[in-house]
Amino acid sequence: MEKLANPQKTIEIIQKNNFHFQKRYGQNFLIDPHVLEKIVTASQITPDDFVLEVGPGIGTLTQYLAEAAREVVAVEIDRDLIPILEETLGEYENVTVLNQDILKVDVAALAQEKNGGRPIKVIGNLPYYITTPIVMGLLESRVPLESITVMVQKEVGLRMQASPGTKDYGALSLAVQYYAEPYLAANVPPNCFIPRPGVGSAVIRLACRETPAVTVKDEKLLFSIIHASFGQRRKTLVNGLRNAPGLDFTKEQIEEALRRTGLSETVRGETLTLAQFAYLADELGKMADK
Repeated sequence: MEKLANPQKTIEIIQKNNFHFQKRYGQNFLIDPHVLEKIVTASQITPDDFVLEVGPGIGTLTQYLAEAAREVVAVEIDRDLIPILEETLGEYENVTVLNQDILKVDVAALAQEKNGGRPIKVIGNLPYYITTPIVMGLLESRVPLESITVMVQKEVGLRMQASPGTKDYGALSLAVQYYAEPYLAANVPPNCFIPRPGVGSAVIRLACRETPAVTVKDEKLLFSIIHASFGQRRKTLVNGLRNAPGLDFTKEQIEEALRRTGLSETVRGETLTLAQFAYLADELGKMADK
């Protein structure tokens, strides 16, 4: 079947179907074959794989996925794209298109039905305004995932893989790295899309961990501490945690927990590793239990 990955073909399909881009869905269609190949390569698809695609658009990436994987389920929220996808993917018998919101799809049930409950691969060109809810929703749901390979805003990709002490390091870095190992596979300029986005993009692969990167007694407390630590970056960790809503620790308790963790009372959250945050959460948890 003719590939869609060139500007002329994409424009032809858009005009033929009188399709109008919806800002509320953050739609930008890929038109660069090299980038599409990089996504497939980064995701390490094999002929035995079941792939869940998020946001297929007109089916440009879906064609590549269908030729590399055993089966593909593509979830598209825009009902106006469904008849276009039926046309562009009509010859691919291993593709199913669902007109649903990915945030409402029962991915665990899909993995059970299509892959016998074994870990699946998620791939997609995500709407930038909802990237974090989609990625974190998948990771936090604890559905069986082998990897998530997605196109994201470059700034978000850098934040996902950032290290302690860098300007991009924050709550998103720690949340993603708790569940997965991030790898920035490619930088993608705006001219690789129709319409052109106003920012640079990146392909990032998240290799999902079988168990979280660190062991912690109270996961909810850990992430409450992390979010409080980056809520006011210029403040010391003591002041950030003492003033945070939802945390009820005295200055003395926080300072004592920091000492037990081997950290200075003047330390800032942006310098702590995930392991240090986990140790700190356990120490503060002991105090809350007293």
